[in-house]
Amino acid sequence: MMEVPILNMAGEEIERIELPAAIFEANINTGLMHQALVRQMANARLGTHKAKTRAEVRFSTAKVWRQKGTGRARHGSRRAPIFVGGGVAHGPKPRDYSKKMPRKMRRAALRSALSAKAQSGDIIVLDQVSMEQPKTKEMAAFRERLVGGRSALLLVADGDSNVELAARNLSDMKTLRASYLNIRDLLGYDAILIPMAALDLIQNYLAPDAEAYLEEEE
Repeated sequence: MMEVPILNMAGEEIERIELPAAIFEANINTGLMHQALVRQMANARLGTHKAKTRAEVRFSTAKVWRQKGTGRARHGSRRAPIFVGGGVAHGPKPRDYSKKMPRKMRRAALRSALSAKAQSGDIIVLDQVSMEQPKTKEMAAFRERLVGGRSALLLVADGDSNVELAARNLSDMKTLRASYLNIRDLLGYDAILIPMAALDLIQNYLAPDAEAYLEEEE
């Protein structure tokens, strides 16, 4: 198992912990992570794009000009795509971009991403994260102590309004509830900050066999 230090908010090591190998030392499957990321990005698309065809634009039905004698090509409708303001040929239509992916594959992709982060030393375990007041300056200093100039994803077990408000205005930091863990945020930030409470939640959620994991803990 991988052993990492547990830090306090001052960045000081207070003890060490072994990360569960089933989650943080899993097989790193880049293809699976890519599939999960493409699925999440596709599911975020609204698909509400729409262009009017020549049958939907509003124009007079009168013939544009007489059939013969003008020297121009014959034409019967101002709604044709060749005219300004006319309909669009082969334009976008509303569609559903969502993709499906089995739950086991989605969770395996999360374990793969967490393992990749742990292997590169980008998993930082904290004893707890709390703030008396939502101070962005204090949160920025906290991030700087732990990860320097890198971007950081802070996972929390429960909603903490002070922590969430303090990090909201930082472009290179994001707070996310551990139960909403997703491949896009895992791969989109340099370092992952995990308090102990959030780590317990992740273990119960991502363990390949949750019941076996709970029995081992007992």
